[in-house]
Amino acid sequence: MRQGFDNDKYIEMQAARIRERIDRFGGKLYLEFGGKLFDDHHAARVLPGFEPDVKFRMLSSLVDDVEIVIAVNANHIEKAKTRGDLGITYDEDVLRLIDVFRSRGFHVGSVVLTQYAGQPAAEAYRRRLAQLDVTCYLHYPIAGYPHDIERIVSDEGYGRNDYIETSRPLVVVTAPGPGSGKLATCLSQLYHEHRRGVKAGYAKYETFPVWNLPLNHPVNIAYEAATVDLDDANIIDPFQLEAHGETTVNYNRDVEAFPVLKAMMERIMGQSPYQSPTDMGVNMVGYAISDDKACREAANLEIVRRYFTAAVQFKRTGEGEEQVERLRSIMKKAGVDEDLSPARAAALRREQETGAPAGAMVLPDGRVVTGKTGALLGAASALLMNALKAVTGVDDDLLVIDDKAIEPICRLKTEHLNSVNRRLHSDETLIALSITSSTDETAARVIAGLERLRGCDAFFSVIISAADEALYRKLGINVSCEPKYERVSLYHK
Repeated sequence: MRQGFDNDKYIEMQAARIRERIDRFGGKLYLEFGGKLFDDHHAARVLPGFEPDVKFRMLSSLVDDVEIVIAVNANHIEKAKTRGDLGITYDEDVLRLIDVFRSRGFHVGSVVLTQYAGQPAAEAYRRRLAQLDVTCYLHYPIAGYPHDIERIVSDEGYGRNDYIETSRPLVVVTAPGPGSGKLATCLSQLYHEHRRGVKAGYAKYETFPVWNLPLNHPVNIAYEAATVDLDDANIIDPFQLEAHGETTVNYNRDVEAFPVLKAMMERIMGQSPYQSPTDMGVNMVGYAISDDKACREAANLEIVRRYFTAAVQFKRTGEGEEQVERLRSIMKKAGVDEDLSPARAAALRREQETGAPAGAMVLPDGRVVTGKTGALLGAASALLMNALKAVTGVDDDLLVIDDKAIEPICRLKTEHLNSVNRRLHSDETLIALSITSSTDETAARVIAGLERLRGCDAFFSVIISAADEALYRKLGINVSCEPKYERVSLYHK
């Protein structure tokens, strides 16, 4: 794949910027970490070459100075809020995050339950953390937040919150998702630190929008597409323009909240160290773009993928029509349409020619391969096999998996597992291929090509199954579907 991002340059520049900000505040910095600290697949899609864990690697260069605090909203625990990408609740994700951080050598100091008001599920979770020997602090709702600054920055506001004991110069405050209270946690800590005579500061690390790219750069427009459910919008930071005469990009919620945030910092620290939302940030991702054209092209593809994801969700649930329409407007602003990827035209054409659901994939060298639903394999399985044969130079007409290996699996599904669909999903196909590879050199050669499909774009003429979509996601293949079902029925599993 064409690369557009320099990871090594990013790690070096980003670590240096954070060290600089720590020194600016006298040796202690609370860093609000927005977005995903690792597994940042959105960034990897719009900045080709960006490694999903590069932010983790960057922090690893500072590991001896880093302490992690994880914030989770008690109301989210009470409502069993779930991460859509992982399918797990926020409280479970906190435990997952702790395990991941610790496995990489990071010190996880504590968990803070924000907006805690004795919610039964949150209280049970607090006890569970205690049993797991995880230090837990409580932060409470503050009447009049965020506008009653007199109350907020007082003993009745931040003063009621537990003071989080920290021991390292860089305290990274992260969370399982938005609305967890990261900013409030940082400001509460600043209040307590300054009352104790400890010099400390605050900064924000948010990858998108990229402040030093133009407002209508596709990478920034792709961020609007990614956050369409939050109704975010990229805007020029008027405070940065007024204070420094510099045109930079931020998003509306940060700009709207800045006057209140600035007043809070003035109350806590005597004067605000920042004159704009852009001032608060430390993000250096824009400086590590090595091929702007490659990133523009990748971001445009992501905008279209977001549209099809929303359209499919609307088809499945009947909800989200406004998001679909907004994404149409976002595509228009970016100057792209539904046919941007050649995979769509190829998939729809193959379906029209064969009368069966079909898929198409754009390979790293630009070739487009297709696959259709057959007697034994679904469209996702057929496409995967054809793509693997293409990237490994195996003849497309060669049957790499013998029908005799597939038939027993089909019978197992229908005769014993009560499935109405005897065709193999893509994960089942890979298992059959893997078994065949133990005795067949060609099968072994084909399965070795899986890594070469990472980053490829696939499009299907119908909505594929959740199992197929999950398998493609694990392989790093980007999937879009036409918002229609294979069968005309009311219930689709």
